[in-house]
Amino acid sequence: MASEDQILPEDKDKNKDTKASDNNYLPESQGRRDAIKALATIPVLGALAYGVYSKQKHDKTLRDVSDVFRLSKDSATIAELQPNGKQIRIGIIGCGIRGKQLLRAAGFASPKALQELIDESKKDKKDTRYVDFKAQEDLNIVITGVCDIFDTFAEEGIAAGANINREGNGGTLGPAPKRYRHYQEMLAADDIDAVIIATPDHWHSTMAMDAAKAGKHVYVEKPLSWTVPETYMVREVIKNTGIVFQLGHQGRQVDSYHKAKEIIDKGLLGSISLIEVCTNRNDPNGAWVYNIDPTANPQTIDWKQFEGNQERIKEYTDYMTKYKLEKYVGPEDRSKFSLERFFRWRCWWDYSTGLSGDLLTHEYDAVNQLMGVGIPHSATSSGGVYFFKDGRTVPDVLQTTFEFPDTNMTMLYSATQANARNRGKVIMGHDASMEVGDTLTVKIDPFSTRYKEKLDKGIIKPDVPFYTYVPGKSNVDAITSATEMYFAQRGLLYSYLGGKRYDTTFLHIREWLECIRDTNKKTSCGIDAAFEEAITAHMGTRAYLEGRTMYWDKEKEEIIRGELN
Repeated sequence: MASEDQILPEDKDKNKDTKASDNNYLPESQGRRDAIKALATIPVLGALAYGVYSKQKHDKTLRDVSDVFRLSKDSATIAELQPNGKQIRIGIIGCGIRGKQLLRAAGFASPKALQELIDESKKDKKDTRYVDFKAQEDLNIVITGVCDIFDTFAEEGIAAGANINREGNGGTLGPAPKRYRHYQEMLAADDIDAVIIATPDHWHSTMAMDAAKAGKHVYVEKPLSWTVPETYMVREVIKNTGIVFQLGHQGRQVDSYHKAKEIIDKGLLGSISLIEVCTNRNDPNGAWVYNIDPTANPQTIDWKQFEGNQERIKEYTDYMTKYKLEKYVGPEDRSKFSLERFFRWRCWWDYSTGLSGDLLTHEYDAVNQLMGVGIPHSATSSGGVYFFKDGRTVPDVLQTTFEFPDTNMTMLYSATQANARNRGKVIMGHDASMEVGDTLTVKIDPFSTRYKEKLDKGIIKPDVPFYTYVPGKSNVDAITSATEMYFAQRGLLYSYLGGKRYDTTFLHIREWLECIRDTNKKTSCGIDAAFEEAITAHMGTRAYLEGRTMYWDKEKEEIIRGELN
């Protein structure tokens, strides 16, 4: 991680004219040109001397703006592992794509998966995924149970849980976790202290509630809920049981977000009126067209369980029927076995929460983390299935506008799964704009009030990078899909703390575990934040489905429908 925050130096592109009018951080001066000429005559030591000169100039610049822009050198902290802490026995429910990622973040991956990483690292020295995995601290947990309704996923989860030495093929395995074919059987087990839930969306809240009632601590992937009614239920159950709960928004552990919050809290952006967040991905994987496992068939998949909890299904169908949204249901009957639906369930409202629940929630939770915006006053959505004409009912293009009149702010979410143009998360204030992702950049507004004097004197140049914060990243880890690229650009794969690179999901699980061991500590994405996330996503989804603006009644805590457009 960078040892200190950096003000961006002037543009060093020698192909550009270096007049004072150029878009450099500071105006070019005759003194600087003379200094460079003088230093160039000093053999060998010229570069070193120029480095000293540059640092002196940089330090002077910091002093010149320190009265209007000053930040601490603090960075995000990591939850300390308690010495001799109690070993926690974990059960995982769902060992598909995300389930295996969560297991790996917790320190467990199958020999086959690790062998692939080992082989890739030999081909490319910049591929440090295996080295990073091996370097993860031992979280002092044991995987005692694995539950999945697909035999192959269950076997992969068992192999990961048994690979306690983190080795590739041919390594020494530990005891194999017990296979459970139904999650309720796992929740009844005495050797399970906590569960990680990584199932399709339509099971999240049901399993979280049942786990909490069974006295198991819960880490559940986002979004919190599939239907609106269950959102209230799961909040009540989690609060009443007192178990330690964490929603899977690993963005809570991103270092650049920590610095962004300090900038906002100190008012360095001025009054914030508009935030733009987005999703851009452009390949089948990014649009949820995942591979279908060749071993999958009606004998290896328990389709009846996949269908969902009957109470939740009734909530879903009652809502769709009441508001005449049957065109979004099906078209296949839930009881009909479908490999496409099993592996690509995100494409259908029957199991999914769409772009709102899957990807918008990451962006919203980041903003809520930074600013504590809470549930918006209103949500208006538009979009459709414009590119992936594969029978899906969930849109591949979506725009949602969230209004926060109490804080005089609007948040725009814009998404397409058919274009990969990189668009960052931009927070726009009267005095400056800030783009936040795996790095952070601030640009001063030309009409700023706070920085007017510095602008007038030419100390600050408008609309060019004024401040940047880059955590200690050198080489980007191997990226194998559009999905991974999307998360990497948002800092959701890795964070840098104390000069070390960490898997952000590892940090999020680690925080949850340490809160289980010490109940005086609180998770960063507990049930209240999860409730706000879920209701916000539901407002966006219902606005799209019904074609009308949705409002939030804070007093009654309910979603209110506006007039039809």
